[in-house]
Amino acid sequence: MPSAPGLRARPATIGRSEAAQRRAPFGNDFVAIPVRTRLVHAGDDLAGIVADAVRGIARPGDVIAVSETAVAIAQNRMIAAETVRPSRLAYLLCRHTGALATINQPESMQLVIDDAGAWRVVFAALAQVLGRLVGRRGDFYRILGGAIADIDGYTGTLPPFERTIVLGPANPAAVAQTIAARTGAHAVIVDANDLGIAKVLGASGGLARAAIESALRGNPHGNGDEQTPIVVLAWRRAGPSPLVAAA
Repeated sequence: MPSAPGLRARPATIGRSEAAQRRAPFGNDFVAIPVRTRLVHAGDDLAGIVADAVRGIARPGDVIAVSETAVAIAQNRMIAAETVRPSRLAYLLCRHTGALATINQPESMQLVIDDAGAWRVVFAALAQVLGRLVGRRGDFYRILGGAIADIDGYTGTLPPFERTIVLGPANPAAVAQTIAARTGAHAVIVDANDLGIAKVLGASGGLARAAIESALRGNPHGNGDEQTPIVVLAWRRAGPSPLVAAA
């Protein structure tokens, strides 16, 4: 989960770091600029916040990547952990999800159980165990799919959301289109983490999604207290940007 919103802009040019290497093939011609914002709250005009934050930074043709968490918070798509009552099954399963999983808290696991159904979750857990016996991993997540994808656990979330389970954003494509219209640049809503996984959930038109996901695998948003829910992806070289789909 990308880091929560904060206060100011901080430029970062991709260079020789390990994160930069993961963003190949763009190399030093490609620039990722993490941008801080004020704290986002439910009901905020997120497109306006983004437009203010990237003014003087983003140019036409750049891609503004916005964290799904910031979008979901602005949409009030979040649940206080204290309002969820985990079952014994939730407590049992969350112990085996791994420290970096978004459902490693019993409250988050209970939301998955409520969405997918207890029997389907048990089936997925058994498939996970059997899969590991033959050297296959990830069956639990493949079977449950969207029931897990729409949940961000509260581990690592900054105050005042440290006990808040954030759901997936509603209609991320429409949000991206609104941000693009307000900023004059391209826009995407992304789910990225420090495991080298980045997924575009919604985008304005004419973008090369695979190239953008590749560029974000190093997670320039950050996954801790960086407070940079916006990253401007800029191509500062003559010729077409690899982030924009060919006409």
